[in-house]
Amino acid sequence: MTLESLSSLERRKVVPELLQDRGDLLVVTGLGSPSYDAMAAGDNDANFYLWGGMGSSITIGLGLALAQPERPVLVLTGDGEMLMGMGALATAGAKHPRNLNIAVLDNERYGETGMQLTHTAHGVSLAELAKACNFDRTDIITEMEEIGPFRQQMQSTDAGLRFAQIKIKAENLEKVLPSRDGVHIKNRFRAHLGFQPL
Repeated sequence: MTLESLSSLERRKVVPELLQDRGDLLVVTGLGSPSYDAMAAGDNDANFYLWGGMGSSITIGLGLALAQPERPVLVLTGDGEMLMGMGALATAGAKHPRNLNIAVLDNERYGETGMQLTHTAHGVSLAELAKACNFDRTDIITEMEEIGPFRQQMQSTDAGLRFAQIKIKAENLEKVLPSRDGVHIKNRFRAHLGFQPL
């Protein structure tokens, strides 16, 4: 039995709850459904959507957290993308920024390529991997009531390196697409941080 079978969480309810009252939170979204989910929860200039960097959301979020230590950073990604960028967990643990949060929406599927099972469907615990990579706090979330405490922690810039594996239902939902214009996304995000466009 996998943890997914114990969870009835719906991704389009989880993400708005995560992003509620976000304050200064900067958000980097992983390729595919996490980007659609963040967009469905409400577009924001502080969202950096990835369109072609499969496995790169954590490294981008890590760089952002190191460059902006006074701002909390959330990487919102999926289990498929997380599994393609596993070395990023070790790098995040080694650099250990205290303002970085990683939330993995784990439906045990590769949603963008046909809903094939991922390793988490076979018992691989991403939260345990994060713990082994020197994260200060790791959670496996299976109930909506557990989202609020994680959200409150991720608002801090000095609470340590945090990871949540959020078990969600395997759903194939309508895509709510953010802009596909990478230059626009980059320049909008830079402007939000107070930098001039490149």
